[in-house]
Amino acid sequence: MHQAILTRAARNSDVIDTVPLRFLRSSSASLPAQVMVTLNQTFRAPVVEAYGMTEAAHQMACNPLTSGTQKPGAVGVPAGPKMRIAHEAEDHLIDGTGEVVISGPNVTPGYENNPEANAKNFFEFDSVRWFRTGDQGAFDADGYLHLTGRLKEIINRGGEKISPLEVDGVLLDHPDIAQVVTFATPHAKLGEEVAAAVVLTDGSSTTEKDIRAFATERMADFKVPRKIIILDEIPKGATGKMQRIGLAEKLGLVEKA
Repeated sequence: MHQAILTRAARNSDVIDTVPLRFLRSSSASLPAQVMVTLNQTFRAPVVEAYGMTEAAHQMACNPLTSGTQKPGAVGVPAGPKMRIAHEAEDHLIDGTGEVVISGPNVTPGYENNPEANAKNFFEFDSVRWFRTGDQGAFDADGYLHLTGRLKEIINRGGEKISPLEVDGVLLDHPDIAQVVTFATPHAKLGEEVAAAVVLTDGSSTTEKDIRAFATERMADFKVPRKIIILDEIPKGATGKMQRIGLAEKLGLVEKA
């Protein structure tokens, strides 16, 4: 939604000038750092990105409202439950990158009549009960949380784990790319391969080859999308979000059995 607003902002500059905003709010999906910066410059107002989920009822982290305290690419500081990083497979907390976990009175006590889901998503460590969010991320030195993606969306290319959010961020630096979503496609030998669907800015003649060359200069070779699909609009789910899982099928990149 914010990206769509930005594509129309230039033609509505008079409205932006005469009806100033105090702040802009973003949640429900990770906001690319470039989009946060452009929103701030366009509307001359802080962009307050937040991170939450239903099981936490609802907010978990938030960028502060005070001007200059918002970090592009971060979902903010803890703003509700306790937040830590846990090992993705073992039931203990770690430093660095791992699965984001939460604990507190606002966190659901469990899923009704679903002991299997409860066993999978909850664990106890140091006498604290933690809930696994399914998101991968890490805290920086200032205590801001940076998400690297949903664990089930991380691309496993021959054993190399690739964050689709990281690839999104690199491709969005291309001046002719307005929107992008990176996702996995099946690969016979590697298991998964990196692909990206992009929407170009109006009037752009940039090609798939141009975009791959741009990416090759800015990231490790194994992270560069082998397939880039240029679209007029990226397919979205029922809630309006761009969904990575299932996108390969929607775009006809998976052979039907």
